Amino acid sequence: MNTKMSRREFLKTAPVAARPVFLVALALLIGFAPYAFAGRGALTGANQDRPPTRAEILRGALTPLRTCYDITSYHLAVRIDPAAKSIKGSNRIGFKAAEDFEKLQLDLFTNLDIEKIVLDDAAEASFTREWNAVFVQLPVTAQKGASHALTVYYSGKPTVARRPPWEGGFTWTNDAAGNPWVVVTCEGTGASLWWPNKDHPTGKPGDVTISVTIPPGLEDVSNGRLLAKTVLPDGWTRFDWHVSYPINNYSVTINIGKFAHFSDHYASRGQPPVTLDYYVMPENLEKAKKTFQQVKLMMAAYEKYFGPYPFPRDGYKLIESPHTGMEHQSAVAYGNHWLGGYRGDAPSEEGLKFDFIIIHESAHEWWGNNVSSRDHADMWIHESFGAYAESLFVENQYGRAAALKYINGKKPGVRNDRPMIGPYGVIREGSGDMYNKGQLVLNTLRDVIDDDARWFAILHGLQQTFRYQTVTADDIFGYIRKNAGKDLTGFFEQYFQHTAIPKLIVETQKTGDVVTARYRWQVDVPDFRMPIKVTTAPGKYQFIVPTTEWQTNTLHHLAPEDFKIAGDLFYVDLSLRWSYHDPRKTQRDAR
Repeated sequence: MNTKMSRREFLKTAPVAARPVFLVALALLIGFAPYAFAGRGALTGANQDRPPTRAEILRGALTPLRTCYDITSYHLAVRIDPAAKSIKGSNRIGFKAAEDFEKLQLDLFTNLDIEKIVLDDAAEASFTREWNAVFVQLPVTAQKGASHALTVYYSGKPTVARRPPWEGGFTWTNDAAGNPWVVVTCEGTGASLWWPNKDHPTGKPGDVTISVTIPPGLEDVSNGRLLAKTVLPDGWTRFDWHVSYPINNYSVTINIGKFAHFSDHYASRGQPPVTLDYYVMPENLEKAKKTFQQVKLMMAAYEKYFGPYPFPRDGYKLIESPHTGMEHQSAVAYGNHWLGGYRGDAPSEEGLKFDFIIIHESAHEWWGNNVSSRDHADMWIHESFGAYAESLFVENQYGRAAALKYINGKKPGVRNDRPMIGPYGVIREGSGDMYNKGQLVLNTLRDVIDDDARWFAILHGLQQTFRYQTVTADDIFGYIRKNAGKDLTGFFEQYFQHTAIPKLIVETQKTGDVVTARYRWQVDVPDFRMPIKVTTAPGKYQFIVPTTEWQTNTLHHLAPEDFKIAGDLFYVDLSLRWSYHDPRKTQRDAR
């Protein structure tokens, strides 16, 4: 931005109370990044409206060449050379045939060369490539129910991340001492930018082994547990890691550098203690020991609201990275500069009380890594619940009032530009509103249900019912409808499948001593009905249940212009028109 004072400079010098004023104006210009995230590597804005390309269909569609087999395991073995910025290795892909077939689709970016593909360590398979898809012709027919393994041998220089983590690829950099520091981020862009796999959300293997060979003196930290560290004859070192739970392809990661390491554990109420391992640059060790104390507070809050940490066998790791952060399963990337908020920024005072990256990215261990979307169109499942989790952390630490201030501080970042659910089958996400708006909508849903015991039972139930699974919006909506005790069909359709939020049209009128309110919802969904708390008397909020048809209620001792909605609990618009039928007063419009 061409301003005399940068956004960051303003936020560092301005009092917290003054910051929202600046942020509201700035949100109109830049969409309130970083709190209005666009999808990582996904199409946004006008690009979402154009017809899908052949490459997007190949990546996003569940064609017969993908549904014919199910991934069971991966063994990724790579040699990474920071000096050459290159990668060489193989991936052994375990799969089970869902039907008889002879041809399948894998995925690998075209800038990486495939040397050969071998079936069951015996016979080579032929293959062709189109865009980033790899079509493999098996030398024999895979019989339904049979298990096999394809090993893909490949090499090359993987995509370099231009703006990690938002644009995927490798980050080849150096630490303060000049040592290589290498990480990868690929959500949205695709895990196939650096390793061959079934690059679709449904391609979630049951377990993964990650073998990373790197130059002497460096360390690799990847997902899961370290099985072995082996110095090879040429002096390079191989680190073997194992993930014992299902994992999203984009969560598989490497972190190469010279790290300082310290550890702790979290005493879970529902399972054995969870190991906590932290890897940071040596010069940041003391800062990390202080900042990472928030991890236990996060674990306690999320265990309370969602259930125990989903991956206890693999433990939890927080690893310093040169980018802001990423939710790699059991190996969360951290780059928040040891500051409150998002690198020192926040849309409310409450947001500065905690480290945003620790709290948000770790929420994805529950929402995104445990319960995962089956299509990129439903990435809101990851991000809306992940963002809402931030407010629950605030609630657990500072109370419900503080949480509501935090949630409502996100309103300036909502664009209402597109629906939060995107188009299916083409690797396109919904609106970036899935963060801020998603958090506000889930808070609204909580207050529509108006039964916290039931609401938190639903959150726990979603985690248990869909544990380690991929799901759709219909799965989530169906479960909530079944357990909420209310008809929420119109709610989900309006908030997630349409752009506009519900608008409550109200006409209040005083005739003599009687004040009435005439009201209805203005929405896209026919027969929409949603309860909302409004003022029916001074200082008193009560539920009414507006529909798309006009209704009328009598208000008690309330001036027509003083009608209000509980705007901190319900994310809706209000259009209020009031009048006095009294010759001593003229009609006024409070729109």
